[in-house]
Amino acid sequence: MGLKPALLALGLLPGANAWGADECQLSLSETFVDFGQMNRAVALTPGAERLLGERRLSLTLNCPNPGNMRLFYRAPGAGLERFAFTARGSYGLQVSDALLDGQAVDLGLLAGSGQSPVSTATRLRWRPEHGIVPMHAGVAVSGRSFSVQIQVSAWASEDASRINDAVTWDESGVFDAIDGGRARELRLQARFAPAACTPSLSGGGTVDFGKLSVMDLNMDKDTVLPARSLIVSVACDAPSAFTLRLGDNRLGSATGAADDTSFGLGLDARQNRIGRYHLVFDPTRTTADNWPQLYRTDSATGTSAWSSASALPLAIAASRYLGFSTSAGSTSGPVPIKQLSATTSLEAVIAPLGSLDLGSEVRLDGAATLEIHYP
Repeated sequence: MGLKPALLALGLLPGANAWGADECQLSLSETFVDFGQMNRAVALTPGAERLLGERRLSLTLNCPNPGNMRLFYRAPGAGLERFAFTARGSYGLQVSDALLDGQAVDLGLLAGSGQSPVSTATRLRWRPEHGIVPMHAGVAVSGRSFSVQIQVSAWASEDASRINDAVTWDESGVFDAIDGGRARELRLQARFAPAACTPSLSGGGTVDFGKLSVMDLNMDKDTVLPARSLIVSVACDAPSAFTLRLGDNRLGSATGAADDTSFGLGLDARQNRIGRYHLVFDPTRTTADNWPQLYRTDSATGTSAWSSASALPLAIAASRYLGFSTSAGSTSGPVPIKQLSATTSLEAVIAPLGSLDLGSEVRLDGAATLEIHYP
């Protein structure tokens, strides 16, 4: 019992039976810490993790008789000085401004209930499986009232907000006055929502090639129509990383060899394929926020294996995700953007007239959906 003679000689730390276990009161100024709602647009600086916020609360232990003021915090750990905030985040407790019976004291960090402090300071970070105790002149001291201020800081991993649906994190821990027989639960919450980005197309998304004369079309080979401009705009609540993908609403009607950048122009009265079109994005005709130059990059998954960012035009595909970078040659994927404007080129091709039913009017009936995805 190596510590017992020293504790008795100092007369500072009586045993747990020095007071009745039901006589002490442990109070927490806030039992629920809410870090609010986050989305990917909030984080403007890239990094492995992001600070969700900081909150302050006070913890006080009051007892009728002088006694041991040791306090422990019970919660799953996430490293040396943090606690787990689900599997994708963490939080820390920084303790300061300790008062014992109204007098300022230092804080000691305990590695266990029966051990001496491993460090002493006026401000310290509470560690998992550790406790704190009031200290004076390097010695743990007893008292009737012990209070501390606690700063609660929470972090989320960089990919925590990569979600398509709202998510709520809920975690809890327990402050434990082991000698006073009192405990108080602390509950922590953070909510994550998908970023809000809205696409729009010039002309309401309608591209009209006008009335075409059969005299202007080829009988035995494809006819390439003059390209039409279509402005694609994306507006986000705040800078967000996003990608674009085009889904064909006339699937199976495109002419030519199989190509996921070709979209169908529909079918004529006899169910013949009328033609195909491509929607080409040119980085030199694309602007975003205050960036001087953009480069396009794409990926088959939309989350990894990004192509080397390039200034060359690229036709958007149904099976790949198109994003924009600010660094030529980058393979890190799209950068956060708040406002994007791209003047695209819609290039249509009509099938040979000899393959179409000209007994009635043939209407170009292409239709597609522009989708926004978040990597």
